[in-house]
Amino acid sequence: MPARKQAKLETYRKKRKADRTAEPFGGAAATGAGLFVVQKHDATRLHYDLRLEIDGVLKSWAVPKGPSPNPAEKRFAVAVEDHPVEYARFEGVIPDGNYGAGAVIVWDRGSWEPVEDIAEGFEKGKLLFRLNGYKLRGRWTLIKTKQGEKDWLLIKERDAYATDGSTDSYPADSILSGRTVEEVGEGKDAGASIRRALARAKASKQTVDASSASMTLAKPAEPFSRAGWIFEFKYDGYRLWVSKDGDTVTLYSRNGNDLTQTFPEIAEAAAALPYKNFIIDGEAVAHGHDGLPSFSRLQKRGRLRRVMDIRRAAIRDPVTLYAFDLVSFEEYDLRTLTLLKRKQYLKKILPNIGPIRYSEHIEKAGEAMYEQVSSLGMEGLVAKRADSRYVSGRSDDWLKIRVDRTDDFAVIGFTDPKGSQQGFGALLLGQYRNSELVCFGRVGTGFETAAFKTIQKVLDGSKKMKPPDVVADIPDPHWREPQLVVEVRYKEVTPDGNLRHPVFLRLRDDKATVDCTIATDETELPVPSPDDEPESHLVLSNLDKTFWPEDGYTKGDLLEYYRSISGWLLPYLKDRPLVMTRYPDGIDGKNFFQKDAPSWVPDWVRTETMWSEDAEREVRYFVADDVDTLLYVINMGTIPLHIWGSRIATLERPDWCILDLDPKEAPFKHVVTIAKHIHGMCEDIGLPNFIKTTGSSGLHVLIPLGAQYPYEQCRNLAHLIATVVSAELPDIATIVRSPAKREGKVYVDYGQNGHGRLLVSPFCVRPFPGAPVSMPMRWSEVTGRLKSSQHYTIKNAIRRMKTAKKDPMSDVLKLKPDLMDALARLRERVQSA
Repeated sequence: MPARKQAKLETYRKKRKADRTAEPFGGAAATGAGLFVVQKHDATRLHYDLRLEIDGVLKSWAVPKGPSPNPAEKRFAVAVEDHPVEYARFEGVIPDGNYGAGAVIVWDRGSWEPVEDIAEGFEKGKLLFRLNGYKLRGRWTLIKTKQGEKDWLLIKERDAYATDGSTDSYPADSILSGRTVEEVGEGKDAGASIRRALARAKASKQTVDASSASMTLAKPAEPFSRAGWIFEFKYDGYRLWVSKDGDTVTLYSRNGNDLTQTFPEIAEAAAALPYKNFIIDGEAVAHGHDGLPSFSRLQKRGRLRRVMDIRRAAIRDPVTLYAFDLVSFEEYDLRTLTLLKRKQYLKKILPNIGPIRYSEHIEKAGEAMYEQVSSLGMEGLVAKRADSRYVSGRSDDWLKIRVDRTDDFAVIGFTDPKGSQQGFGALLLGQYRNSELVCFGRVGTGFETAAFKTIQKVLDGSKKMKPPDVVADIPDPHWREPQLVVEVRYKEVTPDGNLRHPVFLRLRDDKATVDCTIATDETELPVPSPDDEPESHLVLSNLDKTFWPEDGYTKGDLLEYYRSISGWLLPYLKDRPLVMTRYPDGIDGKNFFQKDAPSWVPDWVRTETMWSEDAEREVRYFVADDVDTLLYVINMGTIPLHIWGSRIATLERPDWCILDLDPKEAPFKHVVTIAKHIHGMCEDIGLPNFIKTTGSSGLHVLIPLGAQYPYEQCRNLAHLIATVVSAELPDIATIVRSPAKREGKVYVDYGQNGHGRLLVSPFCVRPFPGAPVSMPMRWSEVTGRLKSSQHYTIKNAIRRMKTAKKDPMSDVLKLKPDLMDALARLRERVQSA
């Protein structure tokens, strides 16, 4: 590898290593995350800066009066200079003498997504987008005026988030520090008044070590109402202690594990609070689409391990810490103060809204609150004695009151018992969606002896059946025709289709199995998949738009082809960077080459950020590992798919070496002759080889390498073979790159082997009349009867593959030939010639 490229790669590796320890919302970590921020800026004039992340920078508009939730109020907005993405986290004072001198707060922040194409929006002067922030939500529009080149209007669209209020309807303070822009400008000691109050309350002056101290834990109880008690929501989340010690913030789980890197949005907000030391007790919560806590979504966040994935999720699917206690503050230990006193001080130090939020409570009326919580489907409440102290371990002064769901399920099988247990281990549960039987996992606890024996007797006499139509992941199931109905208590139905924390309650002799149907509010349950997310539903658009005017093929036809061919296509796309050429208006309309995945792609679509030597920057590539992602990419108007020769895990070692036979003005029969000559040569030197049409004008010969060798050796092999072929067939083959100097010969192109070089994927469609397809071939089919590279199209390609049954090129992904031995034989051939 040339020294210049080697140096660039080394710089990139060092940068990536640094990224792994960087804070969120900075540099490459935030690129493509769909970030927006509104910063309130007290410069020469007080104004709000709206910034949207587009193409790796923050496109910015200064809004003098600020965003208004009232659609009738059109707020003037001036386009200003772009800012780096890192600026989204700035809060503080810009010193005098600098551009924009004055105080700045992060007034709001979150994710955004375009409702219409952004490039077209800039061209037309109308940007329609959706904001998902802590204050600003719903649809908004920026409309360019005729007054000046930089003059726009910011308008709230009419939706559920629109009101007749003004900017003053929103809290004025920062979502991070809780300070107003005036307080930041004044620079006062924010903790002074609280320290004085704590001194008057005779709080103990001693530090609390969060790494060794213990949380107060609640005991189970039944609903009650009582004077002297307060009642809080029981959030279905992760209990956390948020500890700040100077410049260091640490998030401790209930078991003492460090979760700081897991929830960076909470850690950043805690770091921004203008106090030197504190320990806040609270619950980390992920909200579902209904706004209620969703433990399943929180678990998905908790399972993320890659720093890049965590940072993206912190923007797109942020977690909120509901703070309900203040354990210590600066030099004071608050544990000996009463609960209501501690909560009083806690509320004073937190923002009105943001990643860390104060947990409200009601007094006395626990039973009424329990009814409301039950109707909302929340987990329950926590009852606390108002004058209680903060103690380690379980306390009679903190009581948890759970709300559970119950439903009836048909017994559709069982699992084997464990250890010395007799009978069955757990019952498999099902319900009907129309005539389709859906499995909801299993229940293995709560059985009394009499019920257990009755169930076992029925199972012994029941008939076997095939697995139900929708099945969660259950090891070694024994499926039986449904005869029994059981009532089960559980927390929720998880996205993979299982009941969470199920407990058997009773047999239902009064109900038939066919009456166990999925409740209306659960008809949208996804098909069980361990990687599925609630927002991963694929939406296809403009299916009737004509993409091939002469042939009448529509965008819907293109999507259906890719869906049908996906079983053969996806093995070539899996774990491989993907590059698109988009034709949003069909093959006769404008088109553009696109490497970067847009910032607004949903979380279920896999993307990977990698260094591009051609672009000399990081590029966020699509990776199409599944049908939905493939169709998502095609739905963007993509027709051909170009892929790297290497996979993400072995980025510098390709899976194949490619020779592109490009005829230009040469007859296609010469392409066939050269391809067969290469085939014979590779057979002689012991190299397996495969061929496919390009779907354009030539043929591709691929030699498997099995990710054993770097790109440099791959390119050397291709160069050597191309040189030998052009020497042995000088009348029809050439390695001269310039079309003007080829003298009507076929160009044997070996240059498509290298870092980031692309191959038209097998089975992909080309944007030419007839909708031709790049089709893998058997060598026996490469004869004089093959008249063009466009023989196969979206009309006949599926039929061909169903007839062939096996992809004739599939082994190019599996074989690992001995390249050194083949090169030695090739040298012998050159020498003998």
